[in-house]
Amino acid sequence: MSKIALITGATAGFGLATARIFAKNGLNLIITGRRNERLLDLQKELVALFNVKVLPLCFDVRHQKAVEQNLGNLSAEWSHVDILVNNAGLAAGFSTIDNGNLEDWETMIDTNLKGLLYVSRTILPGMKARRSGHVVNIGSIAGKETYRFGNVYCATKHAVDSLTKAMRIDLLPFNIKVTGICPGAAETEFSLVRYKGDADKANSVYKGFEPLVAQDIAEIIWFAVNRPWHVNLNDIVVTPTAQANAFYIEKANN
Repeated sequence: MSKIALITGATAGFGLATARIFAKNGLNLIITGRRNERLLDLQKELVALFNVKVLPLCFDVRHQKAVEQNLGNLSAEWSHVDILVNNAGLAAGFSTIDNGNLEDWETMIDTNLKGLLYVSRTILPGMKARRSGHVVNIGSIAGKETYRFGNVYCATKHAVDSLTKAMRIDLLPFNIKVTGICPGAAETEFSLVRYKGDADKANSVYKGFEPLVAQDIAEIIWFAVNRPWHVNLNDIVVTPTAQANAFYIEKANN
């Protein structure tokens, strides 16, 4: 019987790359996101290429009722979620705390923190009942160190880091693995979203060095969920070779 993986934020970036590598390796998938056309296109792609089952669910993890309606009422065919990848997340805005946009703050808190909690709260009871499962929370190097203009985004990712540790403690008696993966600079839609669609600003973030790409993180996720059952990778911080931490990136002169 093929395993079932649930991936939030599967329409782009890490989530999209993870869906592809999971499907390539024969997992059936529940993919979620806010862009229904992208979800349906991905479903068609994965079914055609890898002959797996794919359930697309279009909703926003920020909304508790939507999470419960979509994930709390899964059919018997889909209710046995073996792997949960809490990937949905974003940064919005880049300013000092006194100039912060309140709507941006709410969006980041509701998506990065509350969305992860809503999804986990809905899926974890099934894993506990079966006494098996693996949760992968996608954090960030911003959850390890706070950098200028990162304030609220960093705070949400610090919270994800703390919640990952708490989950591991709470779920220990139920044989459930919990892994935190914290990427550094990765060229996805991340900066384009942060800068509200300003492609010049977004592209400038990655000039002068070779950043991570989504496939890099997807391969690490796949490796983590395929360790022997007695092995759990608790906390993985991954950066491009040119990056030492949240502050230092060696860039070539442009």
